[in-house]
Amino acid sequence: MSQSPEIGSRTRTRAIMEKYGIHTKKSFGQNFLTDLNVLNNIVTAANITKDDNVIEIGPGIGALTEQLAQAAGEVLALEIDADLIPVLDEVLAPYDNVTVLNQDVLEANLPALIQEQFTDPTKPVKVVANLPYYITSPILMNLLASPVDWAAICVMMQKEVAQRLTAAPGTKQYGALTLAIEYQMDAKIAFDVSRRVFVPSPNVDSAIVVLTSRKQQLAVQPFDKQKLFGFIRGCFAHRRKSLWNNLQGVIGKQPATKDKMAAVLDELGISPQIRPERLTLDQFIALANALHAAELL
Repeated sequence: MSQSPEIGSRTRTRAIMEKYGIHTKKSFGQNFLTDLNVLNNIVTAANITKDDNVIEIGPGIGALTEQLAQAAGEVLALEIDADLIPVLDEVLAPYDNVTVLNQDVLEANLPALIQEQFTDPTKPVKVVANLPYYITSPILMNLLASPVDWAAICVMMQKEVAQRLTAAPGTKQYGALTLAIEYQMDAKIAFDVSRRVFVPSPNVDSAIVVLTSRKQQLAVQPFDKQKLFGFIRGCFAHRRKSLWNNLQGVIGKQPATKDKMAAVLDELGISPQIRPERLTLDQFIALANALHAAELL
């Protein structure tokens, strides 16, 4: 069933692009991966098996899709670029376990697609993608906001963003995005990917990040998840400023308000002068809950 040479080889990539007159579109952040070792390592990092249903975001010309088709039970590939649909239909024709849809993942009803497109929608669903750099965070947030219980999310992204997703408290990469991911998932960088293995080559290197469901339960639940992350974003609005200064921007500077904030921080044992990046997720939740109880949030 496998084709030779495989789609991900540089020679075949060039041949497909020439045959169909494909020019990568900056508007879609298209960079085609042309290294079979990297493609195979992505499938390995995602731990894809025949028991898995896989959703691929942005299949491009099908290089990663082909490797996924060989390893997974079924693959649903969502491609926003309508010009690539006939290309994908032809190059992936040997694989009867692949469905390609012209679909923007940000507008997709993912639970409905899983029910409609997979033969057995009860199987574990994993997401695998080479994400466009410019829209990485919105896509991740959209996936995490979905009611789907993802078995794993394995995505390629700009290395700098990958470092933010997996950052530890107290580091310069740690921030609101780190905490939004940590709230639901355990994140790890599987491996780095050189910019040289893409056509065209991007200006930065990439990394493969694997997200899996949190193993450790939160110490306390937030009073409101959406308000929690609005609060956290506000606390990181001015990274060089203290938590106290950022809290004033979020909650206010009235004397009575400041007195209540000071009392809450004192009760929690949090220094007003600490930098926001030094607080853990559990501390942010406890702080938000206490501020809410004090009718400040």
